[in-house]
Amino acid sequence: MKTRRAIIVTLVLNIVLPYLIYTMLIPHTSSIVALSVASVVPLFDSVYSLIKSRKVDAFSSFIFLGLILGGIAVLVGGDERFILLRESYVTGIMGILFLGSLCFARPLIYYFADRFTGHDPNMEQKWNQSPVYRRRFRLMTGVWGVCLLLEAGVKVVLVYSLSVPAFLAISPFFTYGIIALAIWWNIAYVRKIKKQAARNTGVTP
Repeated sequence: MKTRRAIIVTLVLNIVLPYLIYTMLIPHTSSIVALSVASVVPLFDSVYSLIKSRKVDAFSSFIFLGLILGGIAVLVGGDERFILLRESYVTGIMGILFLGSLCFARPLIYYFADRFTGHDPNMEQKWNQSPVYRRRFRLMTGVWGVCLLLEAGVKVVLVYSLSVPAFLAISPFFTYGIIALAIWWNIAYVRKIKKQAARNTGVTP
């Protein structure tokens, strides 16, 4: 119950509320203002987590960075095709961050999972004691990094291969398809891990 509540609160504060704020503001103000106001919620959540746990909240910081990069993309401007690719430039940078985190002590997915589980102390123990546990998080981080880069790469190819109307009609299928595939794989992989753990302990999953 605690884990489910932590997940819901995290998603509401870092994704749902910023999206709603941006959606409500965009008809009445510029994109940069709407993005700036929307980024306040994950920023406050990150600051609150820092004060509470004395650790930087990687998930909130990641969302905040994405919104800031979106704002920068708006300010940069550019031709019509560049504007169409603004979100994918951000996605590509996020993919690089995922893959880059594999070079550090803990990959990004570890910090996301830590947040979603309400900072479960058992995670730290498992990470320190189990090489298999560490490999699983690194694999999930790598898959997400590749998928995000793939989404950005595919849209770059499409925007310079198709007319603007055709791009607008087709590109969402690739975007949502790739992200949906990554989510499906992640869920299936976690379920497989839980089933293996249940078999090892003799508990029915």
